Amino acid sequence: MTKPVRVRFAPSPTGPLHIGGVRTALFNYLFAKKHNGTFVLRIEDTDQNRYVEGAEDYIVESLNWCGIPFDEGVGKNEKFGPYRQSERKHLYKQYAEELIKKGHAYYAFDTAEDLDFHRKDHEEKGKTFIYNWHNRLKLSNSLSLSESETKAKLDAGEDYVIRFKSPQDETLHLKDIIRGDIKIDTNILDDKVLFKSDGMPTYHLANIVDDHLMGISHVIRGEEWLPSLALHYQLYNAFGWDAPEFAHLPLILKPTGKGKLSKRDGDKLGFPVFPLEWKDPKTGDISRGFKEDGYFPEAMLNFLAFLGWNPGTEQEIFSLDELVNAFELERVNKAGARFDPDKTKWFNHHYMQEQSDYELAVAFKNHRSELKDIDINYIEMVVALIKERATFVSDFWDLSHFFFTSPQEFDEKASKKAIKEDTASIMLKVKEIITHIDDFTVEALQKDIKGWITSNEIGFGKVMMPLRLALVGALQGPDVFDIMFMIGKAETVKRIDTLIAAN
Repeated sequence: MTKPVRVRFAPSPTGPLHIGGVRTALFNYLFAKKHNGTFVLRIEDTDQNRYVEGAEDYIVESLNWCGIPFDEGVGKNEKFGPYRQSERKHLYKQYAEELIKKGHAYYAFDTAEDLDFHRKDHEEKGKTFIYNWHNRLKLSNSLSLSESETKAKLDAGEDYVIRFKSPQDETLHLKDIIRGDIKIDTNILDDKVLFKSDGMPTYHLANIVDDHLMGISHVIRGEEWLPSLALHYQLYNAFGWDAPEFAHLPLILKPTGKGKLSKRDGDKLGFPVFPLEWKDPKTGDISRGFKEDGYFPEAMLNFLAFLGWNPGTEQEIFSLDELVNAFELERVNKAGARFDPDKTKWFNHHYMQEQSDYELAVAFKNHRSELKDIDINYIEMVVALIKERATFVSDFWDLSHFFFTSPQEFDEKASKKAIKEDTASIMLKVKEIITHIDDFTVEALQKDIKGWITSNEIGFGKVMMPLRLALVGALQGPDVFDIMFMIGKAETVKRIDTLIAAN
């Protein structure tokens, strides 16, 4: 590549960061690291009406938790700052006026009422109102007005916007790394507003100016910006600047595969769509986060990478370094990527097994108040026995509560299956065997109890099912001998007595 790779993630602080945004950030990060480039975070807050307090901090915290921190941005390596567009607004007007001088833009004085009238008039005629070459000379702007009339309106302080002057009868040839060659007929383009009457630029102008001034080499962004590509290419040409390379990522679709994934889908089907929990500062409503739901950041990055990208191999589990090495924009799909909640859990289950038992034990202890006085080493041993059946740390208690508390009742269905007429006498004999075992280990328990069952030609189920029921309260859990060893001889005998007394 001829110039240094510099990519940017440029979210608007209008609320929590959707996982679609996280996926965009991830692909930018992977591309930057693959090419020894720089990952820039720019906050696009030109729309002050939609600004939400705390959203910017949330974006930064989300990227840090995911493990894809920015290299350059607000408060970090500010070589091309400031990195908030609201702090750069003094820059944009001069560029808008430069386009006017070059004949690529013009002042428009049409009021909101005027434009609304034209829209309704077109609708009544079954047409769509587009402000461009075919009607701009009939509207109120510096192209239809004389120079003196335009100056008089500006001197009088009349509200105006600055619009881009789209060319007529031209065909644009655009390139997108993911979507290939794109042709656009300029006659269908409208004259987009570049600069608003409140003194702020629109996204289109600010975006182009900032990307140029910050030396952005590649613009990797969501598919929703594809309709803006024609305007952005034209703006680069109008300024006489080299355009970056563009890549528009596919949408993340609902689990059904129809339509863009939304918060409502997550609420309805029971999964988060935001990386971290978000509390709306206005309403107080709380939205779930992947972190708080128990997902590991590595799992989240892994499943997000596969939403639209394919490595071209059978490999599904990737570390971040492996993703960096394998990532190619050319292997990103054009078609939307369906979000699969079950697959996200599959990834999380895998990454849970990768965690140390001690780390999981600490998380488990912090998760349940019942464990605050339990020795961490004991919890660690429990975790080692049950983590393979868990997807989240929050699953641990249901899988292991009997290691910490005696069963208070016995599952009715399990009792009917396990308890027979001779169960009490069998359990009394098992209790006797356990009482006389001096070396209370898993091996000794297995040897003596299994040996007694075999020598007396008793069916294993007649012994092991009620024994498990006594220990657990249900017919589930790890190996019975592991449970007995963990809870100890006295507790084991006590639980057998409780079962006998209950039946």
